[in-house]
Parts: sequence; C-alpha cells; structure tokens
Amino acid sequence: MAERRDSRVDEYIATLPDWQGKLAERVRDSVHTADDEVQETIKRTRLPYFVLDGNICALLGTKDHLNVFIYDPIAPDPHGLINQGHGNTTARAIQLWDGDVLNEPALVELFRAVIANNRAGGWRKQVSG
Repeated sequence: MAERRDSRVDEYIATLPDWQGKLAERVRDSVHTADDEVQETIKRTRLPYFVLDGNICALLGTKDHLNVFIYDPIAPDPHGLINQGHGNTTARAIQLWDGDVLNEPALVELFRAVIANNRAGGWRKQVSG
C-alpha cells in the first residue's frame, strides 16, 4: 500500500488544521482499504485525488470543514454519508466538521461501489447503457 501513496498528498494534509488532517488521513486509509490498487495523485495544481480506473474521490480542506468529493453520482449510499450535491450530475460530497464521527466501514463500502462502477466503464456508461 505504501508505494501507492504520494508524498505530495502528505504535504497537502500537513497544511490542514489538526482535526482536518486527522479526518483526511482516515479518509485516505479508507480509500486504500477499499482496494489496494488505489493510486494517489495531485490534480488541479494542489488537490489530492484518489484514482483507480477513474476518479474515486478528492479532498479539499476549507475554513471550517473538510470536503470529500465523491466522483460518482450513482454509487449507492445506504448509510447516508453524502450530505452535499444530491442530484448533482457528476459528483457529490461528504462535508466533515470538527467533532464528526466518521463511519469508516460505510465509507469503504461507498468507495468500493465507486471503484466497481469505474471498473465497469465508469458511472456514465452505467447510466447510458
């Protein structure tokens, strides 16, 4: 798993407030738990992206919360993790606030659904096929 990590993601996480950094590391661990072939990269000049046959998710620290962008508008979310972007045609988001409890097993399940859609040709193929 370590070889699939990108030191630039470490650098990005290090710039976040402590509580956001801790949540970002837990999200990072969860996406790698979902599939050991997940790769990390930086896109849009500075944002951490997690990819496998397409985008899975990205992280963005803001002034008061951490955004986890989920790049699949159709992956099931039976545990209700997604709290932003319902109805968005390309991505949804999980906004995490200081003190939030992260349901890591549910997050791994969501990431696995996104990865399965990616491996099947991407969510766009799923909705048009």
